[in-house]
Amino acid sequence: MGSAVNASAPVWHLKGAMMEAENRSKAFFYLFPSEVSFLDAAVERLIPADELGPGAREAGVTRYIDRQLSSVWGAHGRNCRSGPWQEGTPEQGYQSRLTPQEVYRVGIREVDAFCRHAYGTAFSQLSPVVRDEILAELEHDNVELPSLSSKLFFDLLWRNTEEGFFADPLYGGNEDKVGWKLLGFPGMPSGVYVDRLDQQQTYRAEPISILDYLSGNVSVDAEGFVRHKMIEKSEE
Repeated sequence: MGSAVNASAPVWHLKGAMMEAENRSKAFFYLFPSEVSFLDAAVERLIPADELGPGAREAGVTRYIDRQLSSVWGAHGRNCRSGPWQEGTPEQGYQSRLTPQEVYRVGIREVDAFCRHAYGTAFSQLSPVVRDEILAELEHDNVELPSLSSKLFFDLLWRNTEEGFFADPLYGGNEDKVGWKLLGFPGMPSGVYVDRLDQQQTYRAEPISILDYLSGNVSVDAEGFVRHKMIEKSEE
């Protein structure tokens, strides 16, 4: 996945990353339109919107997945690609000969083919109930795909969905910080939180992301605490 931002990285490098993220925010760089439709329909069921807030689709998880697939990670550029390709234990990590790019491209195509054969239409066109049933079958490896394990495809999809919903918005997902708001996670270390440790009221604050810091919406005080300018202004 996208690596954590290095706090010691030059400011110009971080600002460049922020500007690039903003400029590319709505574009897709690896996924085809039909694959975007598939993933939108899948992540919508994996983390659905409900009375607690928006779900994975609204949080831009498909865009997050696209960003990762278009990165070095998507092509396994830093991984050993030599065999033998043997079934490993969960503790041994990723063992497939396929790169994440290939898992998604092949997996989406073959799951869609399965859906057309079984239901007469693509996965994205099926009802939410049927999509839930198919995802459950994929999770338990009950769908025989020609080129890869359906569980391998599901496990990667679920892992990336969680990441895209809860990672810093810098990486393309967690739009409007909906994942952080769901958990009550404040994001970057906040001086406001420290100031209120001895108070009885529940701590509520707008989460602060790396993008907020780079865009100038937050500041760092002399003690190294991050403070949200908009919050502090509203409290004055």
